[in-house]
Amino acid sequence: MTIRPDIAELGAPTTIENADVTVVGGAGHVGIPLVLALAEAGLRVNVNDLNQTSLNTLESGRLPFIESGAEEVLAKALAGKRLVFTNSSNRISTSGPVIITIGTPIDEFLNPVRRVVQDCIDAMLPRLADGQLLVLRSTVFPGTTDWLASYLKAQGRNLKVAFCPERVVQGFGLKELREMPQIVSGTTPQAERDAAALFERITPEVVLVRPIEAEFAKLFSNAYRYIEFAATNEFYLVAKSAGVDYQRVLKAMKHNYPRLKSMPRPGFAAGPCLVKDTMQLSAFARNQFGLGHAALLINEGLVLHVVEVLKRHYDLATMAVGLLGMAFKAESDDTRASLSYKFKKVLNGQARAIMTTDPFVTTDPDLMPLDAVIAQSDLMILCAPHAVYRDADFKGKPVFDVWGHLEGANVIR
Repeated sequence: MTIRPDIAELGAPTTIENADVTVVGGAGHVGIPLVLALAEAGLRVNVNDLNQTSLNTLESGRLPFIESGAEEVLAKALAGKRLVFTNSSNRISTSGPVIITIGTPIDEFLNPVRRVVQDCIDAMLPRLADGQLLVLRSTVFPGTTDWLASYLKAQGRNLKVAFCPERVVQGFGLKELREMPQIVSGTTPQAERDAAALFERITPEVVLVRPIEAEFAKLFSNAYRYIEFAATNEFYLVAKSAGVDYQRVLKAMKHNYPRLKSMPRPGFAAGPCLVKDTMQLSAFARNQFGLGHAALLINEGLVLHVVEVLKRHYDLATMAVGLLGMAFKAESDDTRASLSYKFKKVLNGQARAIMTTDPFVTTDPDLMPLDAVIAQSDLMILCAPHAVYRDADFKGKPVFDVWGHLEGANVIR
């Protein structure tokens, strides 16, 4: 693995030929924090992505989505000429590590689509040089890393294959890369050593495991978090059926009680990873992952529960319903797998009108200003608990709040 520690001082612009490392999918949610961390560490980075719009946004000094603390680091990387932006697989750098951060989806049957990884590798293979380090960073089905090494060997190729999973919280990826250990695995001792050397430049420590252990570590982490949300959502439903305010119970449970410090509040658990990774784990377990399936039913079913509660108390057919927050979590602009859109779909045909708003999301042309949604709604549902909603004047209109985010006589829990 060739990484020149003094490269940032050379002054020449980064090119495909002199880049120290290539990040494929480098303009995405996983890729950008990694690109910036590598550049901040003094490396020249080939930011490779098929999304030319996102590449143009980065090259102009802006971010295509919210990432805390990233603007300043991007500005410095651009000023230091540490980034080159490329938009096709035939522009991968032929020296230095190549890190793959592309999305790994599940299909309509909730099974993983490994073909996405193979197609990506096949497209890059003519450009990759034997001896290069190839790092998988996105979630993969258990066994994929070893499969990839065997697949490349069958093609007569000799690349060093590693799996180093991304585990940062979205929106704070750059910060967490600086603070959290990085799990590192390789299919050979040399691949492991090279991957460890790379990530030691940007993380405080590395944890070495076998590839399949690293793959399970990523899936278990997200599935556990998803199950945690399901547990608190189930408690919320039980308390609500008894006419008890679960928020008061939760507050009492957690008060100065360290063993419940990390227990989440109820809410609409969603996003691009939790469901997907839970279902990948279930697919590996041949659908014998009961906790994962139960979590899916509870978390996805919470939307339906809320709608049924509202139907029992209101004539929705005569009402305009406002959805507050269309991102999948608070203070985010990411709508991927957001349950807010499930609300919109379920309410379609049941409510007289549906209006949506979000202070961060810029990709949905149907969004309206908050004041307009409040004015035109008869009833509102807090879908994403953005801080701005705490101080909003809802004009005395009812707001359904599973999160326990709002206070007031008009709040329904």
